[in-house]
Amino acid sequence: MAKVYLGLGTNLGDKEQNLHSAILYIEKQIGSVVSLSAFYNSEPWGFESVNSFLNAVLCVETDLLPLDLLHQTKQIEVCMGRTAKSSDGIYSDRIMDIDLLLYDALIMETPQLVLPHPLMNQRVFVMEPLAQIAPDLKHPVLHSTMAELLKKIS
Repeated sequence: MAKVYLGLGTNLGDKEQNLHSAILYIEKQIGSVVSLSAFYNSEPWGFESVNSFLNAVLCVETDLLPLDLLHQTKQIEVCMGRTAKSSDGIYSDRIMDIDLLLYDALIMETPQLVLPHPLMNQRVFVMEPLAQIAPDLKHPVLHSTMAELLKKIS
């Protein structure tokens, strides 16, 4: 079983319900949720919007391989009503966004997936909930703990 950290974000509709629904989908399609952060409000990152985000990070144990896991998260986003994925660094409002942050200590770079998530350590809305549930977890590339990485950007 792999221990995987997923970042969840929503800025449309009933945001709290969206997060709860995503968590249920994850438990059904991906694996057992081991830990879940509090929900955090944040401003949009990388684009302008009047809609703030509600974010969370969870840890899930799964038998899925990384690309299969990515496929499942994209299916969940679509099931929840997401119509388009951000591309070329252009972000937009979304009912649900699920990012693969860490997959054990795996370092991977393919056209479809980069692990660990290449922008995670720049985003307070990721690092704050991640440091809440896994403060001593070490980033496999940066070799700092999640708490240390959060401190650098706070």
